[in-house]
Amino acid sequence: MNTDSGSKASKLHDLMASVHHASWALANTKGEERSRGIEAMAQGMRNSFDDILEANTLDLETSRDMAVPDLILDWLKLTPERLQMAIAILERIGKSSDPIRRVMNASYQTDQSQTYCQLMPLGVIALIYEAFPELGAIAAGFCVKTGNSLVLKGSSEASQSNQVIAQALQNALDEVGLPTGCLELLPSGQGASIRDLVTQNPYLNLVIPHGRPTLLKQVIQQSTAPVLQSAIGNCYLYWSANGNVDLVRYIVLDSHTSQPDPVNAIEKILINQNQKTSALVTLLNNLKENGFELRGDANLVAKFPEQLTLAAESEWGQAYLTKTIALKVVDSIESGIAWINQYSSGHADCLVTDSYQESRQFALGVDSASVYINSSPRFSRNPQPGDSVFLGMSNQKGHYRGMISLETLTTLKHVVQGNGQF
Repeated sequence: MNTDSGSKASKLHDLMASVHHASWALANTKGEERSRGIEAMAQGMRNSFDDILEANTLDLETSRDMAVPDLILDWLKLTPERLQMAIAILERIGKSSDPIRRVMNASYQTDQSQTYCQLMPLGVIALIYEAFPELGAIAAGFCVKTGNSLVLKGSSEASQSNQVIAQALQNALDEVGLPTGCLELLPSGQGASIRDLVTQNPYLNLVIPHGRPTLLKQVIQQSTAPVLQSAIGNCYLYWSANGNVDLVRYIVLDSHTSQPDPVNAIEKILINQNQKTSALVTLLNNLKENGFELRGDANLVAKFPEQLTLAAESEWGQAYLTKTIALKVVDSIESGIAWINQYSSGHADCLVTDSYQESRQFALGVDSASVYINSSPRFSRNPQPGDSVFLGMSNQKGHYRGMISLETLTTLKHVVQGNGQF
C-alpha cells in the first residue's frame, strides 16, 4: 500500500469510528429531539433552496460536457418541484410517530418473568446512490428519525448538489444539538471507493445502494456488511385472456408516472395467447402514442413488424429504466408465472384479469415482494396523507422485503424482565 492510499484508508477508518460513536449518542436521544432535528433539516433545505438548484445546474452542465447518459441526467436534474417534494417528505417524517423503543409482544415467555421486544436503531447506515441528489436528504430524515447515523456516498455527477445539501443538513443538526458526526458525506472522486466504504467492519451495520443494476451488483459482491437492495425496473404484467385492455393501458402508463425514478414501472407484458388481436392492436397504438419504444418476441414481431422490434433474449431479465416495453405471448397463466419467476426483478409484478381463480393463482405463485392484481404498482415516496413514507422498494429475502419504511431501518431487542423470584 502506498502512502497516499494508506492515508485515505486511515482517514476513512477514523471517520467511520466517529460516525459509529455518534450513532450511540443519537440512539439515546428522545424522539422529540430527533423530530426537531428533522424539522430543522427541512427548514435548512428551504433556506438553501436557491443554492441547491444553482449547484445542480453546475452539475448538469458538467455532466453534459462529459456526455453522461440521458438516464443519469434525468435522475440528476433537480426541479423546484422535486426539491420541494423532498422537503415535504422531511416534514412528514418529522411529524410521524417515533418508532424507536416501541414495545411489541414477544413470541415466547419464560417462567417468573415478562418478555417483550423493542424496536431499536441499527447503528450506522451507508447510502450509495447514483445521481438523485434529493435522495440523500430523504435518507437523512429516515436515519435521524430512527436514531441511525448515516454516511452518504453519491456519484460524481451530483457532487456539487450533494455537497450543498449535506452542508445544509449538517448545519441544521448542529443548530438543534444533535450529535456531531451522525451525518457525513464522502466526497465523490476523492478518497474512499465503494469497496473501502462497504468493508468498514465493525462500524457499518447496513448498506443501501440505489441506482442501476450494475451498482447494486458491485455493492452486493464487495460488501462485508448486510445490504438492503433497493430495486428499480423490470416489473412484469400478465394480461389474461379475459383482462380489460383499458385497464392494462392505465396500469402501464400510471406505473411510469413517478419521476425521476419510476421504481415499479411496468417494462414487460406477457399476453395470453387467447387475447384478442384487436385488443392488442389497441394497446400497441396507445403505447406508441404515449412515446413508448416497443419490442417483442419473434412471433409478435412477425405479426406487427412496423410497431415492434425484436427483443434480445437477455432483455427479458434486464431493466430498461426508460420508456421501453417488451411484449411476449405465453400459452397460459402457469407459463406466465414461471416466466416472471425466472426473469422478473421480483419486487413488483402485476396481473390484469376478471377471474378470481387466476388472481389467487397469481398471488400465490409469483415469487415477488409485491403482487398487484387489477391495480397499478406505481411507487411514491410521499403517498397520501396518513400513509407511511417510503425510501424505496426491496426485492430481497434477507434483511427486509417490500416497501422500505422507517421500521425497516430498525432492529428488535428482546427484553426479559424477571420478578426477582428464583
